[in-house]
Amino acid sequence: MRECDIKTPAYVCEEAKLRQNLELLKRVKDESGAKIFIALKGFAFSGAMGLVSQYLDGATSSGLYEAKFAKQYVKGEICTYSPAFKDDEIDEILSLSNHVIFNSHTQWAKFRDKALKMGVECGLRLNPESSASPTDAYNPCGEFSRLGITLENLDPNELKGISGLHFHALCEESASSLERVLGEFERKFGKFIKGMKWVNFGGGHHITRAGYDVDLLIKLIKNFRQKYGVSVILEPGEAVGWQTGYLVASVLDIVKNGKNIAILDVSAEAHMPDTVLMPYRPAVRGERESGAFCYRFGGHTCLAGDIVGLSAGLPDYYFDEPLKVGDRIIFEDQIHYTIVKNTTFNGVKLPDLVYLDQNGNAKTIRNFGYEEYERRN
Repeated sequence: MRECDIKTPAYVCEEAKLRQNLELLKRVKDESGAKIFIALKGFAFSGAMGLVSQYLDGATSSGLYEAKFAKQYVKGEICTYSPAFKDDEIDEILSLSNHVIFNSHTQWAKFRDKALKMGVECGLRLNPESSASPTDAYNPCGEFSRLGITLENLDPNELKGISGLHFHALCEESASSLERVLGEFERKFGKFIKGMKWVNFGGGHHITRAGYDVDLLIKLIKNFRQKYGVSVILEPGEAVGWQTGYLVASVLDIVKNGKNIAILDVSAEAHMPDTVLMPYRPAVRGERESGAFCYRFGGHTCLAGDIVGLSAGLPDYYFDEPLKVGDRIIFEDQIHYTIVKNTTFNGVKLPDLVYLDQNGNAKTIRNFGYEEYERRN
């Protein structure tokens, strides 16, 4: 199947672009000595995990199902963290994971003996109470955060058996942001690092974004490893899938009500949820700021606010030529935080998952239908 033959709606992951990101991440690994795990919460395209496994060291998961996915699709180590683990899932999580990170002293105390008996390396998530997140919804170190142990609540007597420390305080952030947060982490928790095997710097590192200071990141990791004698782990998710694919839709109808509104077979609410939550306006291939023809893109749900870019206050798209029914609309960079968060709200079809190899051959990895909606209701 060629790219032009892909049936809409579909998320399309482009191998050439993904490989380019992975090459850069491998450079960070090789030059810094860090391990890099893919964070499945941000990028979990099953058809791409074979390629990811050629470059990275494993996967980090947020619970049982992601750990099972990692075991099935990703080669290497598995690290699992959750704000709280369930009694009826912890045994399987421990059996799947090389590292398990606990969010509190109570969770650690509850599962300590079982975890150590199974030979799992255990860690604690710490909260440096310093972050560089762009919005409160993505700030794990904000006021009243449930994520990680603050210095005030850390009990040094409960560190026996702990192999590593973890912090996550970034979201789409730079190496200089990491430098600031890392300084605060060291100021508060540096004295507890001695004797640890590893420190996990979490995710949110926008390593593959244009302008990211990769050399500074490598320097920070090397200096930290040398200073404390520990391994360093990074957990990028979005940085793996950043600008490696798109969501392709078709125009079903065009209605007029003060503006031209193109109704698509995709939904911002159901298929691009991060554009609503962040919020941000996704780029569209072929749009031009100076274009003479203005359109808004509406989903085919009955939600009045299901308009692409509306939450960001930027719902208008401009083109040099008028759109018509049947045209394809390509929303760029819609691989990360989409397939992992989409829904069947209003009974809309989930977009298929398509892998586009370097030779331009498209392969459908997942084809979704009524069953997904029926099983969830």
